[in-house]
Amino acid sequence: MPKFPWLHEDGLVFLNHGSFGATPLPVLERQNELRLQIERDPIRFLIDELEGRLDEVRGVVGARFGADPDGIAFVPNPTFAVNSVLASLRLSPGDEIVVTDHGYNACNNAAKHWAERSGAKAVVAEVPFPIRDPAEVTASVVAALGPRTRLVIIDHVTSPTGLVFPVADIVREAEARNIDAIVDGAHAPGMLPLDISSIGAAYYVGALHKWVCAPKGASFVVTRADRRTSMRPAIISHGANSMRTDRSRYALEFDWTGTMDPTPFLAVPAALELLDTFCPDGLTGVMRENRELALAARALLMDRLGLEPPCPESMTGSLVAFPLPDGDPVKLHRRLRDEHHIQVPVMPWPAPGRRVFRVSAQRYNVIDQYETLAAALLVELERERAQRS
Repeated sequence: MPKFPWLHEDGLVFLNHGSFGATPLPVLERQNELRLQIERDPIRFLIDELEGRLDEVRGVVGARFGADPDGIAFVPNPTFAVNSVLASLRLSPGDEIVVTDHGYNACNNAAKHWAERSGAKAVVAEVPFPIRDPAEVTASVVAALGPRTRLVIIDHVTSPTGLVFPVADIVREAEARNIDAIVDGAHAPGMLPLDISSIGAAYYVGALHKWVCAPKGASFVVTRADRRTSMRPAIISHGANSMRTDRSRYALEFDWTGTMDPTPFLAVPAALELLDTFCPDGLTGVMRENRELALAARALLMDRLGLEPPCPESMTGSLVAFPLPDGDPVKLHRRLRDEHHIQVPVMPWPAPGRRVFRVSAQRYNVIDQYETLAAALLVELERERAQRS
């Protein structure tokens, strides 16, 4: 696919779609149209029309990703959604929240924060990496569940390691023990075939500015019907004491947490429509071709760098991560960006001094870019070895 409609700077090998996505120009143009509509009459747009417009987008998102539109609340990012769930829980001293060591750092921090406020604690389930079988994930999480576990937070696609976790299996195990689950599916919409309702989690969180390519700040949480009355946004605003009966309290509170720019949410249909034009079978084809490129990149990097498979292919979506020799992740990332014009994340995981690198595969990427990365890594890792000797 040619560079248009993507806006990356000339000469940059951009292999980090996973962090913040990349919004194509036609979607940004639609967002700007919506912003101009707001400014023509902010009162009419934000007070009279916004709820109806959000409801339309809820219908689109629900149909695409198998979610009940009444349970969809739009949020600026998945971390906001996870904090909202945690703030809504009534924890007691000694209660536990289970997370994994592959979890998104911000959400693991949030679990620790809200647990400690109530005298509860966050328990970390350790999942191996590299990993041989998805059943190892389920076994590790189940082993961490106990009689005081109130909640488990599990990633659908892990951020540092790019693994597709068996979330339906884990949710089923948690539910059998009367434990609610948050599935942090930040990377799943637009990467994986997704039917949120069939997963069965009490809460499912997703981002739309990543693999759906909507503008930055478009995310959602789906709350199961039996949890909506107790679920509240992390920011309490006008909906808390509204006398209206034409909408649910859940919608009234989440739809307006204060003055904000709603255009990232409202531009989501435009992003989905554009993605549908990239393959004859629409988004399904985009997801398939991205995954095929990710697997080809994985094979190339293993061959060029002498790496072992990080996981079974069944646990790979459009992200692939590999461990690197111990070293400074920040310096390596900067050298790759400044000296080789490659934007790829090098992350300090699973502990300071350790590191992994992760590549993404989106429609603007081609296999030659991963060859460029492999060559650059060989140069930089050799430089590090020479400096240590």
